[in-house]
Amino acid sequence: MRCGPGGPARPRSSGPGRPGRSRRPERSARVIVGLLTSLRPRQWTKNLLVLAGLIFSQSVHRPALVARALAALAIFCLLSGSTYLINDVFDAERDRSHPQKRHRAVASGRVPGPVAAAVGAGLLLAACAAGFALSLRFGLVALAYAVILTSYSAGLKHVVIVDALMIAAGFVLRALAGVVVIDTEFSDWLLLCTILLALFLTFGKRRHELLALEEGAAGHRPILTEYSPQLLDQMIAVVTASTLMAYALYTVAPETQAKLGTARLPLTIPFVLYGIFRYLYLLYRRDLGGDPSEHLLTDRALLVDVALWGGAVIVLLYLAR
Repeated sequence: MRCGPGGPARPRSSGPGRPGRSRRPERSARVIVGLLTSLRPRQWTKNLLVLAGLIFSQSVHRPALVARALAALAIFCLLSGSTYLINDVFDAERDRSHPQKRHRAVASGRVPGPVAAAVGAGLLLAACAAGFALSLRFGLVALAYAVILTSYSAGLKHVVIVDALMIAAGFVLRALAGVVVIDTEFSDWLLLCTILLALFLTFGKRRHELLALEEGAAGHRPILTEYSPQLLDQMIAVVTASTLMAYALYTVAPETQAKLGTARLPLTIPFVLYGIFRYLYLLYRRDLGGDPSEHLLTDRALLVDVALWGGAVIVLLYLAR
């Protein structure tokens, strides 16, 4: 310790500002981690639908088209992630009343709302710009997806039935994007199956939320007051039967068999049957269904079924012709 004219010198104080400065990197790291988790990478499995056009057009052996399809997939991952982030900003207050969603980064306060909104908007614009750089038609589809999902977050999710149709439209645009990016023909059957499957999953999710939240349902998602378990059960029954019938008719349609060069696609119907029935089992007997993407990653039976269906499609379209 140094001594000065006035006596021993006091130890140097870190000052009131120093601890705050030392915590800034920690706070910044928490914000960055919160932003990344808010992009919901585990939900990006939905974007694999972008690759359907590549697979069913029998183009996986063409490197240029594979590269374009993968670029489209990456853009839609960025698009969907940014819309999730923007949706969290709109829903922050209601998410605080949800037993699980209250832990989300924006709802919990780990990421300030203005920061989340700015980052979400920036990523959305960047994704749309990348889409137009890939091709004009793909860019228009990406822009339509951004407009529809942002409109959903801003207010359309509060309109009964329209909320489900908006989510279904997002799935359809994913499938359409995968088709236009490789400039191939869009199948009406693919459109129909995509719409029905999306409605099936959406109505199942609404039913799970309605029963799981009980009296708190209206506070978290006001549109749930417009539904009832009985109404949702009827809707689920309609779209379940319609989805199965549409897929079965797609596999046996003469135009499908002529285009794909195989009449064996009906062999994949049992996998679709099991997958839908398994999801219904999780919904009605396990009280699950609130997050279909999560179930796809965590339910072993469903994961194996989807893998077997995908493997069967690949074999029938590429190896057993």
